Amino acid sequence: MNIAVYCSSKHGLEQRYIDLARAVGHWIGAGGHTLVYGGVDAGLMHVVAKSCHDSGGEVVGVITRNFASKADRLVDRLLTTGDLSERKSRMYLISDLHVVLPGGLGTIDEWMAALSQWVVDKREGVGIVVANYEGMYDATLAQLRWLAGSPFAGKRHLAAMAVASSTEQLLHTLDRLTAPAPSDSNA
Repeated sequence: MNIAVYCSSKHGLEQRYIDLARAVGHWIGAGGHTLVYGGVDAGLMHVVAKSCHDSGGEVVGVITRNFASKADRLVDRLLTTGDLSERKSRMYLISDLHVVLPGGLGTIDEWMAALSQWVVDKREGVGIVVANYEGMYDATLAQLRWLAGSPFAGKRHLAAMAVASSTEQLLHTLDRLTAPAPSDSNA
């Protein structure tokens, strides 16, 4: 399964954020999945990529031309795009599941783009897992809940997301979402 991870590229973050990113990268790699991420050698992006790589997973970086010089050396495949819109679209199209880790405006932008596209494509089930680590996305999630009850949006976007508040809950949610469907054996 191709799993997109959206997260911070900022250096110098506290260890607890690094540990979360490392756990997700390890889970992706050890599970035989492919990481799809922003492709730069920076911050939590690099932590996720290194952990996935070290755990035997494939690493696909999707990066804009103007950041190509900052590409992470760990990528197995580097896809270059013209701009951020194309980058978000490419990441969405090649990914089966999307994970939102701690990050800033870019991370929230990627989350909303993936969520909007999931709803527009009328895809079923949960496609986005949000690590609401230490409540960092409480306000954004409250806004999405408000929209679900407003005349401006339906509730489909809420059904497309799962929210986890701890590393353990996040990994358990990923296990559940990636588990093979039970076979229908009537034999």
